[in-house]
Amino acid sequence: MDISKINSYNNTASLTVERQAKADGDFAAKLQQASANAADDAKLKSVCRDMEAVFLNLMLTRMRATVAKSDLLPDRSKEDIMQSMLDSEMTKNMAQAGGAGLADMLYRQLSLSHNRSNPKSQTPK
Repeated sequence: MDISKINSYNNTASLTVERQAKADGDFAAKLQQASANAADDAKLKSVCRDMEAVFLNLMLTRMRATVAKSDLLPDRSKEDIMQSMLDSEMTKNMAQAGGAGLADMLYRQLSLSHNRSNPKSQTPK
């Protein structure tokens, strides 16, 4: 009875297990990298929306400055504060709803430049 083949079978099985473990490790690394990229994309989208909200707020503030103020009420400081807070919230909501499209343009431009500078961070297609 020849038992030399049993030893070669064990070596082949251990190599197969090692290869599978390496493949699993590679997959886990790629999965982790993809989830990190997804988190980066979500952060970038959020920052782009916030930037659009700031831009819209600045634009709305400048537009309001062109309108003549009424002298009906002597102290307008409280009204100005309230108007500023209202404008800030309104422009945040406008940006979340799509706004002027500035956030989308910023996101596309920044994600393209980020992908060009970080080719390793791209997920395989």
